[in-house]
Amino acid sequence: MNDMKTYNGKVYNAEHGGCFDRGAADSYYHRGFAPHKYPNGTYNGDAVVELTIEEVEAYNAGYEYNEQLGDKKDWG
Repeated sequence: MNDMKTYNGKVYNAEHGGCFDRGAADSYYHRGFAPHKYPNGTYNGDAVVELTIEEVEAYNAGYEYNEQLGDKKDWG
């Protein structure tokens, strides 16, 4: 399984629960910007919000990536 995404010329780890994944998911579900990760996979354990600068950058990249795609959950 390829868990890597390239955005703006940089490669990010996009594993489930990681920062890039969570940023993209928050954008998809119309949630606000709130950097976090789930080290054991999404919703497995508590979210971690104390992140490194690189992790916040990955979350931001995931959020922006999905915003540019325009891939949003249709609640209709």
